[in-house]
Amino acid sequence: MFDAFKKMFAPKSPASRAIDPHIAAAALLVEAALSDGIYANLESDMIAEVLLESFQLDAETTDAILAEGETLAESAVGSHQFTKHVKTLPMPERLSIIEGLYRVALSDGEKCAIEDAYIRHVASLLHVDDVSRAGARQRAEAKLT
Repeated sequence: MFDAFKKMFAPKSPASRAIDPHIAAAALLVEAALSDGIYANLESDMIAEVLLESFQLDAETTDAILAEGETLAESAVGSHQFTKHVKTLPMPERLSIIEGLYRVALSDGEKCAIEDAYIRHVASLLHVDDVSRAGARQRAEAKLT
């Protein structure tokens, strides 16, 4: 009986509650930006741009989704808690998120092995194959040049 009360009053973690896939995608983008230990305004602006383009949202909705994604990413224990929600999106949107992850990672002008490893990991969790991931990287690089 004590366990039943414990479960009833335990706070819901992001892994155990339903998260809007767009907010989960925002959290993944923020985690990519944080993976090198620096979260610059340039990266935050790029995340907002990626969300606008990927999901055709208005600016106000994008800002709210980004704020929620930042909050979730700060308390994240791993990317799986977000990828399981993003996997519900159609493949073209998942590919757009992978491209966005590369755009965020490259937005500071430096390639980072940690960010690249993070993106490869997320891509595999989203069932994005290596060829598609490489294509997303090439598109991201082309947009930034």
